[in-house]
Amino acid sequence: MRAHQSKGSASSSVTRGPGFVTASLATRSPWLKILRFAVLVTAAALVVMAIIAVITSGGTGLVSALIGWAVVALFFGVSLLVGHFAGKDQSSGAIGVFLATYVIKVLGFGAVLAFFAIPSWMSPPWFLISAVVTVLLWQASEVLAFSRTRMQIFPDPEPTQGGQHE
Repeated sequence: MRAHQSKGSASSSVTRGPGFVTASLATRSPWLKILRFAVLVTAAALVVMAIIAVITSGGTGLVSALIGWAVVALFFGVSLLVGHFAGKDQSSGAIGVFLATYVIKVLGFGAVLAFFAIPSWMSPPWFLISAVVTVLLWQASEVLAFSRTRMQIFPDPEPTQGGQHE
């Protein structure tokens, strides 16, 4: 049995010969991959919403849909970026940072809604439609992408002098 790890690889595998399953370690900092996937999924939906918004409401609908998507993507994207940098060395440490970021985002989003009036050039229905669709798809794509990651919960056992694990 030989251990094999490629340079720059996020995982390590153990090769036992043809027909054997290889084992891999936890995914290193999956947050950027999750961010990329969520942006791609919601951007695809944005294209559809933008086409419908232009047809039904013209440029006002288009701009409102773009702004609705951008606000949601910014607020959710910040969390994943913070998680990426906070969880580089210790994935479990990112959870506390996610919680703090969530509280700050909720307060910030509430302040934006409370203190800024809707501009006359904006189409509130298209802003709302775009924001709600983006939130739903973003959450679904985050869950899907996260479910495909490997998170190491327990540390690997240390080998004893004889090379066996305790």
